[in-house]
Amino acid sequence: MKNLSTLSLLTILFLSFSCSKNNRETPACILNQITTFDTTYDCDEAKVDRYTFQGKDVYVFDPGVCAYADMASEVLNENCESIGFLGGLIGNTQINGEDFSNAHYEETIWTK
Repeated sequence: MKNLSTLSLLTILFLSFSCSKNNRETPACILNQITTFDTTYDCDEAKVDRYTFQGKDVYVFDPGVCAYADMASEVLNENCESIGFLGGLIGNTQINGEDFSNAHYEETIWTK
């Protein structure tokens, strides 16, 4: 009976972790971009978040606000192509003609 309980517990744990929506692999080019980003921005608030936007994963490279309050956050697609900038001096909120508030936050994949 003890083995059955252990097996049940292990099965539940396996299913819990295998069904997580955050199991997506971060593309290698994004990981390379993060390495460069880390050496470029010294702000402790710097981070990279993954969102679902227009049906695809996108990555927002947020430099933080410790050095310059008007820094823009670059948005890259899964192929490391820049698709726009958010914030900045003009406070841009649109990417590909759509307001980024429609994006769905998935996870923070890197922080300084």
